[in-house]
Amino acid sequence: MAHEHKLEIFRGLVKFKSNIQKIWGVLIFLTIVTAVEVVLGITKPEFLTNNTFLAMKLLNWIFIILTLVKAYYITWDFMHMRDERSSLRRVVVWTPIFLVFVLLFFLLFEADYIYGIFKDGFVAWNF
Repeated sequence: MAHEHKLEIFRGLVKFKSNIQKIWGVLIFLTIVTAVEVVLGITKPEFLTNNTFLAMKLLNWIFIILTLVKAYYITWDFMHMRDERSSLRRVVVWTPIFLVFVLLFFLLFEADYIYGIFKDGFVAWNF
């Protein structure tokens, strides 16, 4: 039983005639996003490195967002998650998100404990 894949990206804004054209379109998009990341990493504009948002530089936020965009399109188009049932897509997306939040909880909880030991305990900060 043959299954036809959807030949569109960006939620239907760009449509292609064949799978080969779609692969090239997604590859060009991913190449542009990667080139933007590389240019920002090399030039490091001052207005992005001096300003912070939620205790992190704006440049780092841009890197995180662009990396998530690339991961989304790689999974969505090259791994054909677009053509899967919604329940499988939810499992693939929500499981890592849950695990990241659990890991963050453990890391922050442990870091706070270690900080409290060094601050109030008999151990000095010089190692």
